[in-house]
Amino acid sequence: MKTLIATLALSLMALASAFSGVATAQTSPQQSAQDTVWIQIAARASLREAQAEAQEFAARLPDVSGFALGGGWYGIVLGPYARNDADRVLQVYRAERQIPRDSFIAFGRNLGNQFYPTAASANTETQPTVESPVLEPIDPAVVTEAPADPAASAQTLLPDETPAEARRSESRLTREERKDLQIALKAAGFYTSTIDGAFGRGTRGSMSDWQSARGYAPTGVLTTAQRQALMDEYNAPLISVGMAPLTDTKAGIALNIPAGEVTFDRYESPFALFKSSGDLGAQVLLISQPGDKRTLYGLYDIMQTLKIVPLDGPRQRSGNSFTLEGRGNGIVSYTEARLANGEIKGFTLVWPMGDDDRRARVLAEMQNSFERIDGVLDPAAGADAPQNVDLVSGLDVRKPRLSRSGFYVDAKGSVVTTSDVVAGCARVTLDHEYQAEVVFNDSAAGIAVLRPVEPLAPMAVAALASASARLQSDIAVSGFSYEGVLGAPSLSWGSLQDVKDLSGNTGVARLQLTSQPGDAGGPVLTTDGAVQGMLLSQSKGATQLPDGVSFAANADSLRSALSSAGVTVTDASAGAAALPVGALTRQASGMTVLVSCWE
Repeated sequence: MKTLIATLALSLMALASAFSGVATAQTSPQQSAQDTVWIQIAARASLREAQAEAQEFAARLPDVSGFALGGGWYGIVLGPYARNDADRVLQVYRAERQIPRDSFIAFGRNLGNQFYPTAASANTETQPTVESPVLEPIDPAVVTEAPADPAASAQTLLPDETPAEARRSESRLTREERKDLQIALKAAGFYTSTIDGAFGRGTRGSMSDWQSARGYAPTGVLTTAQRQALMDEYNAPLISVGMAPLTDTKAGIALNIPAGEVTFDRYESPFALFKSSGDLGAQVLLISQPGDKRTLYGLYDIMQTLKIVPLDGPRQRSGNSFTLEGRGNGIVSYTEARLANGEIKGFTLVWPMGDDDRRARVLAEMQNSFERIDGVLDPAAGADAPQNVDLVSGLDVRKPRLSRSGFYVDAKGSVVTTSDVVAGCARVTLDHEYQAEVVFNDSAAGIAVLRPVEPLAPMAVAALASASARLQSDIAVSGFSYEGVLGAPSLSWGSLQDVKDLSGNTGVARLQLTSQPGDAGGPVLTTDGAVQGMLLSQSKGATQLPDGVSFAANADSLRSALSSAGVTVTDASAGAAALPVGALTRQASGMTVLVSCWE
């Protein structure tokens, strides 16, 4: 049996050499099940595929073996190891991506006949030299180890039972324990009927099939040891991430968490944050704060601005609770929270994409074990943490790749904007909240037309001028100069210099105006409130121009684009009087909207 010397950094190859006789002796995994465990890294339904994959792993890793799993499946494993060693080996190999993320601790009692390596091949083949990771001594202050599996230790105390003894021990099971066995049999593919806790013919038949597949006598009645083996098999995904109970008296929450993958970081209201401590990159947040329904709904909105809640995914808010699920950027996150007795409590689980089966088991375990206990997190918790406008309670806020201005052109919320803000976007939003779709885009003219997914009721709608303003007349551009940082549009003043651009294009006007990149797409207005055009991005037109030279697509170009998009526009009244500056500002702000591109 391999042991880890706490004061030395041992390599996995050294551990492998300590067991150099395992393969050649064709050791039965059941013989050492009480003392050792294995790491299952793959399972294949074809023996030939399993043999080939075992050879591939053996070319770069030590301790590779293959065993029948039953039910026509063949497993590829590493080991055997002492349990503590196996936890560390699993952590190191996962971190170096030498083995799949969903690899887990397996028990010898669940492994059947060995198919790799055979005695002949072990004696004749030259084993390659494998550069193995070094096992560093574990600092308990840094690494949270998964707790040793109590079932593995208990197995040494479980004697063999006769069928009569098995029935007697079975009779002492609760209804919930019987249901758990049916659920485990169903997950293993042996049971297809109702989960009712009643052991009828269907359940007995599935037990018998499971026993045959696992190398036991098919009696149809599971012994205590066999029940434990079945539940260990079912709970392997939870064991692999060190699922363990947590009671947080400050947050007033008790639940089971993947303690082998996350460790407590800090309190920063309304969260207790658990950062990743394993190779999966998982995170857990406990949500705890006093409040009412308004506070709950505010939290619902804030959570959706965080990077850990990707944009794509179902979300629901109703009554006194909400749920959020997001998929994207390599992660899947799930959040739930509920208001009761003036306290909002819940949790968030962040998990890597591509590990959905294990994520589903971990999430279900967290949901089923979640308990509200006395206490709620102090709203002042974490108040002394460094402040940053890009953080909410220490968590990164999701930011768009690009933001520009746009303006409403009809009562349904259709928007005209600059074409560069919609290029290569996975998602386009209006004011960071309302999703929009691109219905027209003329990149040559620099004009795009958007339609909100759900109709909006804008405060003001642009009225397009029927004739060009006079040269040297005053104009104003309404735009989000700093891409939404200020939260509202502002007016930039200038003058109309020419009704054509430098190349003679009469669809573009030249302005004397100092603008910022975020102003592009904003409406160009005269003092009577008529929209003369749309400010183009600074990349349009010639380069290396003097400061203060800008260009705008004129009203006729906008009409043409909007007509192509099927949008009916409003024409401005001719000869209207100039508006007071305050009235013009209100009108311009009401029609101007922030357009954002998200990756």
